[in-house]
Amino acid sequence: MAASLLRHVGQRCLWTRLSPSLSMRHVVPMGTAAKEEMAQFCDKNTQSNRPMSPHITIYKWSLPMLMSIAHRGTGVAMSAGVSLFGLAALILPEQFPYYLAFVKSLSLGPALIYSAKFALAFPLTYHTWNGIRHLMWDMGKGFKIPQVYQSGVLVLVLTLLSSAGLAAM
Repeated sequence: MAASLLRHVGQRCLWTRLSPSLSMRHVVPMGTAAKEEMAQFCDKNTQSNRPMSPHITIYKWSLPMLMSIAHRGTGVAMSAGVSLFGLAALILPEQFPYYLAFVKSLSLGPALIYSAKFALAFPLTYHTWNGIRHLMWDMGKGFKIPQVYQSGVLVLVLTLLSSAGLAAM
């Protein structure tokens, strides 16, 4: 009985929300005053030769800015890489050992193999160390400008060392 009542009330609430007559009642079209004001604003900017937006050309590039962009980039790159690897595992006809043997049969030089391993390890280690840095910030530590730069350099040094170590394995 209670479940039936709850379902009935839920359906009534849903139909009330989805009803076109009720949802259109609250829509207010953009007034002519707002359109005129936007047109005046655009005309004023055009006449005074102001740029539309300063964008990033006005900012001096700094280490924290670059590291923030790189952190997001490595996160996206690793997500795309894992997704593509998983998709390839589903689509390709052979199992992983076959492709591993194929790469070994190419007889690539040790420098090329080390470089490839370093390129795979670098985003992972950078994202990890910079993530730890962000966790420290979440705890309220290291917000002074000199500390931000010091922790940035520390992240870069740890990234290079750990990437080189992983690539050497």
